[in-house]
Amino acid sequence: MEAKPIIRVVAVCGSLRKASYNRGLLRAAAEVCEESIPEMRVEHVDISDLPLLNTDLETADGGFPPAVEAFRDQVRSADCFLFGSPEFNYSIATPLKNALDWASRGKNCWADKPAAIVSAGGGFGGGRSQYHLRQIGVFLDLHFINKPELFVQAFQQPPKFDSDGNLIDAEIRERIKQVLLSLQAFTLRFQKKD
Repeated sequence: MEAKPIIRVVAVCGSLRKASYNRGLLRAAAEVCEESIPEMRVEHVDISDLPLLNTDLETADGGFPPAVEAFRDQVRSADCFLFGSPEFNYSIATPLKNALDWASRGKNCWADKPAAIVSAGGGFGGGRSQYHLRQIGVFLDLHFINKPELFVQAFQQPPKFDSDGNLIDAEIRERIKQVLLSLQAFTLRFQKKD
């Protein structure tokens, strides 16, 4: 029996806060893969060092600042993406938009790859940010899974996260697993088309 390939999931969190609940969802996703989906590896990519998008920082030969080049390399090497998308003013957070824009400059590094989104927030659990990210993904040629969706109402009782932003809710952890299994299946379908 042939071994399944390891799917490399690049996880990008739109929040820079260390105890971010969205970052906690991505940490939980990595743990779920280690525990029960051995064919997937979730690698969190830090976007905090990316400068604000400024095309004056690009070189005449189409190069980018070192932090941007390193980020673009990580995006290019991914099989698929998992976004942790907080909601700010009914949209995605500025750091995430900045990262999306840098990796789309020149040759679009996001193009034609599968993706999934998880979010944690107030009443709608970050849902509006997810829908806005899906719209941006149309232009970037990202292919998002449709189901399941995961919107975590982070401030409802019982607590979903500890004070460090770690997920402590077993039901949400199981829902993350379902998102990952869907992303895995979708990514394998994509890879067969190549």
